[in-house]
Formats: sequence, structure tokens, C-alpha cells
Amino acid sequence: MTSPPSVPSPPATACATPSASASITRSAPITPGAPVVSSTPLDHPVPPPGTMGPPVEFTWLREHCPVTRVTTPQGVPAWYVTRYEDVRDLIGDRRLIRPTIEQWPSRPEGDGAGEPGLTTMMELEGPEHMALRRALSEWFSPRAVRGRLPAMRATADELLEGFAAGGRPGDLVAGFVEPFPLLVMCDLVGIPRQDAGYFLPLADVALGALITLEEGRAASGRLRAYIESVIDAKRRSPADDILSDLVAAHERGELTEESVLGFGLSMLVAGYRTSTMFLANAVVSLLADPARYARLRDEPGLMPTAVEELLRHTPVQNGVVVLLATEDIRLRGQTIRAGDAVLPVHAAANRDATVFPGADRLDLDRADNPHLTFGRGPHNCIGSHLARAQMTVGLAALLGRFPGLRAAHGREPAWDDASPVKSPLTLPVEW
Repeated sequence: MTSPPSVPSPPATACATPSASASITRSAPITPGAPVVSSTPLDHPVPPPGTMGPPVEFTWLREHCPVTRVTTPQGVPAWYVTRYEDVRDLIGDRRLIRPTIEQWPSRPEGDGAGEPGLTTMMELEGPEHMALRRALSEWFSPRAVRGRLPAMRATADELLEGFAAGGRPGDLVAGFVEPFPLLVMCDLVGIPRQDAGYFLPLADVALGALITLEEGRAASGRLRAYIESVIDAKRRSPADDILSDLVAAHERGELTEESVLGFGLSMLVAGYRTSTMFLANAVVSLLADPARYARLRDEPGLMPTAVEELLRHTPVQNGVVVLLATEDIRLRGQTIRAGDAVLPVHAAANRDATVFPGADRLDLDRADNPHLTFGRGPHNCIGSHLARAQMTVGLAALLGRFPGLRAAHGREPAWDDASPVKSPLTLPVEW
């Protein structure tokens, strides 16, 4: 399997300023040999073709241009932030809010105004957001997640048995790493498994909206209508699942209907797909070094630290979290104006060598690992315990069922090279 380059090359364009006439000051001296500041924004960095990444520009940007302007794939300017300290502070900064796909980039007045939006938990703010988190806290608590571990393992083992029966070589994405988090999510949330063929393509389009904006906006309306129909079904026939519980809370006046809908949309768009991506990329990373895979197989006690390191090291989100400034923010000599878009790059922060020694190295023994994969502040991922459990159970089941798993000879994984959200589309393996 192709490994991402470890030594980045400088981008073709120097560190960018908001405009040609802007006067830029810096909070620290320029490193000797640093490029001259340019008025031309950088192109939005993407991983090298045929890899999960990270983009080769990350190291250079962290060192020379930690807060700079980029042009997003749809031609909209945004601030690109790559250092750990800055990303950590920004994702917890209440002066930054996450817009919906309908709100950003802005459209001409009247274009799509008033249409239903794709508002997930990440876009909810204030009391509405806190009430929803309180309603969900027990469902996603460590105790509740531990109680679901046997069912998760049974699902994983069943899928892997079916995958093995399909013969060698096999595509591990289609056979295991995609359906496993999906089935866990469906059963927990109360989304019918049989509807996956309908909502999966729509969710993928919405998740890739940074690349395909108009398609993403069109898909969001259909996703919203689908979740509305599921919620209606829960009102008529409640079950032992999260959506039924939230519908009951809404009827008691504890939650708004938009909150219930926002949670359902969150689960469709990100609740399983990010787990799929991290699990797939973790397998790619482990198989790139057979000795690493063998070690994790033979030392099960290593799994907790290995999972944290895989979550840190696998660069799924290469700069796709969009925040909007609600007031002016000064950062490293730059002024982020109210209304500006900000892209705090979790994947770049998680490779910051000032925080993680040997940051580009996958170190399964790394004990001190304050990665930002699950965010922080009021919008930190409420499903982090579940995500860790899915990664742990999925890898343990895979290691147990296929102790000799290896990349299929002569068959590379397929990647969507246009997207900054990266995981393999296919993962051919043998055993």
C-alpha cells in the first residue's frame, strides 16, 4: 500500500494575506528563510493522489504560515489554521459558530431562502444545544457504551464471517469497515437498517459538500425529509432506541423538534461515516507495516494506546470543519474579521511536533496523546466513547479472525483524490 510522504514540500504560493493592500503584523519573528508574504491565497491543500494524506503542505504551513488565507474548492476565501495551540483554542472559542450547508458560502438574496436546512448537533447553539446534550448524555456514557460491547462484537464477528466466506482477495471496505459502524449506529439510534441504500448516497454527498456544494445542498433537503419520516414513525411506534427517547422528551416539552431532527441528521451525516473512515484508515496504517499489525495482534493490552494513536495519526479531516467568526479575532498578528470563515485543521494540529514528538510517526506506545480528533469545548464529540469502542471492537475482531491479514498483492486501495475527507473507497486484502 502506498504510504503518504513524510517530508512536505513548500507550496507554490507563499503565505497569504486577506488582500493586496492589507498590512500584516506578526506576533513572532519570521523564521530565517521564511517566504515573503503574498497577497494571493493558497489553494485549499489536499492529500497527494492515491493516499489518505496528510497534505504535504501541513508541516510548511505550521512552521511559516500557521494562520493564512486559502481559497476553498468552491472559490470562497477562508482562514486556514494549522498549529495545535491555535486549533485547540479556536474550536473551543464561543466567538466562532458552525454554519449550516445552506448558510455558507452565502448565496444571493432569495436564492434558496427559507428552504429547510441541514442543521446537525454541530450547528445548534445555546440552551437548545445543551438540552439535547443532556438528553443524550446517558446513551453515550462510558457505562452505556460498555454495556453494548458484546452486541458490537457479535455484529463484527458476523460480518467478518460473511466476508471470509466471500473468498480471497476481498474488499474490506465493502465487507466490513463500512457496514460495521453503520449497523451499530442504526440499531442504537433507531434508523432502519433496510433504508441504508437510500440515505447512504445522500449522506456522502452532504458530507462532501466542501467539494460539491450544490449537490450537497440538494441532498440535505432529502435527508431532512427522510429523518422527519423516521421521527414520525417513532411517534406512532416507539422502541428502545435514541430517537424514540428524544421524541418522548420533545412531547414532554424538554426538547425542540429541531433538536430531535438535528440529532438524527448528525447520525446520518457523521454518526457512522467518520467511524468508518477512521477504521479504514487505521487498517491501512497497520497493514503498511506488517510487523505493526502482528504486534497489535499479539499484544492485546496495547489496544487502548494504539487506538488513541491511530485516532491522532490518521488524517481523516484534512481541513473541512468550517467555522464563522461572530466578531473580530486577532491571532498571530492576523485579524479574522466578523463573518470570515475559519478552517481549524484538526489533522494538522494532531501532527504538530511541538506537542507530539515524532508526530509523523505512528507510535503505538505513545502514552501522552492529547489529540484533538474529538474536538473540545461545548461542541466536543458526544459520541467519542462510542467511536473509541467501535474502533477497539472492530480492530480486535479483525485481528482475531484474520491474524495473517495483508494487503492484496498488486491491488492498491482506491481513493477519491478530489476530496479533503479521505479514507479508501476500496481496501483489497488477503489472508
